[in-house]
Amino acid sequence: MTRVQLQRVIISGGGTGGHIFPAIAIADALKEANPSIDILFVGANGKMEMEKVPAAGYKIEGLNIAGLQRKLSLKNLVLPFKVLGAVTKASGIIKRFNPQVVIGVGGYASAAVVYAAGRKKIPVLIQEQNSFPGKTNKNLSKYAHRICVAYPDMDQFFPKEKIVYTGNPIRKNIEHNKFTREQGISHFGLDPAKKTILVVGGSQGALAINQGIKNALEEFAKNDLQVIWQTGKPFFAEAKAAVDQGEYKNILPLEFIEKMNFAYAAGDLVISRAGAMSISELSVCGKACIFVPLPSAAEDHQTKNAMALVNKSAALLVKNTEALEELKNKAIATLKDDLKMGQLASNIQKFAAFDAAAVIASEVLKLVK
Repeated sequence: MTRVQLQRVIISGGGTGGHIFPAIAIADALKEANPSIDILFVGANGKMEMEKVPAAGYKIEGLNIAGLQRKLSLKNLVLPFKVLGAVTKASGIIKRFNPQVVIGVGGYASAAVVYAAGRKKIPVLIQEQNSFPGKTNKNLSKYAHRICVAYPDMDQFFPKEKIVYTGNPIRKNIEHNKFTREQGISHFGLDPAKKTILVVGGSQGALAINQGIKNALEEFAKNDLQVIWQTGKPFFAEAKAAVDQGEYKNILPLEFIEKMNFAYAAGDLVISRAGAMSISELSVCGKACIFVPLPSAAEDHQTKNAMALVNKSAALLVKNTEALEELKNKAIATLKDDLKMGQLASNIQKFAAFDAAAVIASEVLKLVK
């Protein structure tokens, strides 16, 4: 990798942790290959990448860009002007920074930057996290020289000759998590003798999951279970009030979990949305899981992500509309079935892809002219 002089790279995309964390993992792998490399991120103003990327030590510039509103909205009327403005600004950033390669990881900003790079004949690599890609990446694939994917059989969406199977790049402290279950439990101040449910609905939480967990608190307590519950900011006050009112000492609501390596180590059973990055992290950690896919995700890709595992007896699924009642029943029944728990944990590890960031970084270096 060190033979190739890759000096300047733009990484574009964001909007959610599912795009941001793999982007940072790729940047870290490139830095490891060449510490002097200059990496510039381009994201969307007002989105979480504008905070998370600088916190990881990288520069970022923002575009004023948003997506099409699914409901009738006046915002859709100004969208074409925003897209044109974003592409124009992206072209200016590319001209000024002069990258040798542009990497797109998904999200609104990625579309503008990859399109602008493609028009300028700059080598482009797209990293597709999901088993069913969104329309943006499918449309942008014409500009890509490499398309790094995390699932097999992606040639039904992308040109076969451009595809490289790499898996999804995940955070190093999770991929090589050295903490034991006991250390994870201790970090959260819980009881190592009790079976533990980890609930993660994403950085903003998930309403259906949160309501299902709130409805299950009494049953969880009766069954001597403890819960680490990432609620997201919008639901935190309601969750904490419910826990305090019921005096549930082993239910720990948290607005956000900073140290997910401790959380994954602590959890015996994980309840989660079915975003691609969550699945990749849980596969590497070998966790028994119940997925509650977000039905409004583009192309219903979360359900497709989850079903890829469910069909291999590597995870369980509860529909979003059934979470209020079904979530507690399935969680309690699964935790009581040691054979099922072992089967789920073993089978999900078959989906694990290690060192994906380093493999993608190697593919980036191959694109340098």
